[in-house]
Amino acid sequence: MLEQRIQQQFFDAVDLKYQSSEGLVKPVAEASQAIVGALTAGGKVLVCGIGPSAALASLCAAQLMGRFERERPGLAVLALGADAVVANQLALSDGSHAMLARQVATLGAPGDLLLVLDPEGEHEALLAAVDAAHANDMAVIALLGRTGGALRAALGETDAAITVPHDRSARVLEMHLLILHCLCDAIDLQLLGEQDPA
Repeated sequence: MLEQRIQQQFFDAVDLKYQSSEGLVKPVAEASQAIVGALTAGGKVLVCGIGPSAALASLCAAQLMGRFERERPGLAVLALGADAVVANQLALSDGSHAMLARQVATLGAPGDLLLVLDPEGEHEALLAAVDAAHANDMAVIALLGRTGGALRAALGETDAAITVPHDRSARVLEMHLLILHCLCDAIDLQLLGEQDPA
């Protein structure tokens, strides 16, 4: 019984990837083009999430600032995070959801891009970060789950949503990791060209 349940997890993950591929390829390609456009125009990309999505945001920033699968110059990508001192100060003055928004407002500028990850699409801190990005004339790309929730509704005309149509957060997070790897690969392809077969 236990082994069957574990095997079913694999089957469910594969099924979701297969079923989602057709609907997600175009938005992922467009998102990679928007990121390359922002970076090559001298802008930067700020990446954020809450909980497990914050870990994915940090991984994405590390792979773009450092390297993904090929050597290249670093890209101006920064993962926003929970600085305990800043969070405590802002909780006293602005409420508990202000930290990411303050980071976006302080570090972001027109022409920059905010990449936000939220499987639920409902986290108030991420909604505040999106509002701060819009106030700074920044475009937003949102990796979401289910129907995208309030975060999808908060996106503007120049923003983009990549929504994984699944109810389980674990499956959505798995897909977000795959999407981030696809973005990194597509960005490297656009900046470096095809890799010579070795």
